[in-house]
Amino acid sequence: MDDPYPQHRPNAGTVLFNPDGLVWIGRRADVSGDHIWQFPQGGMDKGEDAEAAARREAWEETGARPEQLELLGSIDRWLAYDFPTDLPARPDQKRFKWKGQKQRWFAFRWLGKDEDFDLTAVPPQEFDQWRWERLENVPPLIIGWKQPVYEIVASEFSRFAR
Repeated sequence: MDDPYPQHRPNAGTVLFNPDGLVWIGRRADVSGDHIWQFPQGGMDKGEDAEAAARREAWEETGARPEQLELLGSIDRWLAYDFPTDLPARPDQKRFKWKGQKQRWFAFRWLGKDEDFDLTAVPPQEFDQWRWERLENVPPLIIGWKQPVYEIVASEFSRFAR
């Protein structure tokens, strides 16, 4: 199958559902202003399986250990967004060579306790706060250029929020 997004960085996203059907969202530590919440997500390492990348990102950004995550489902196609042309490149990112990101998304049931989350588990710290939120409330909290992807994720994973 041809890659529909060859100029987009491969990425994996994680949606953690608690037993009440709420989802984990984190407030980005490196930005300020409105729309700075998001799900754990990040680049896939060369040769890394998408689900393995999603689990790794959950660990790196939330401290969630693999045994605390039960796979509920996934979106088995790439969802993509372009970076805005005026988005400044950060020295710690390779963003400058990509047009945007293409993502595979995974839903997991959280089997741990709230106090098990550790936002400082793996530096650099991605989030400075987190909370449980209703899935349908998440897309408007996300930066505008990522919102269409988050709307698809919320729609396709809504069955896990019930």
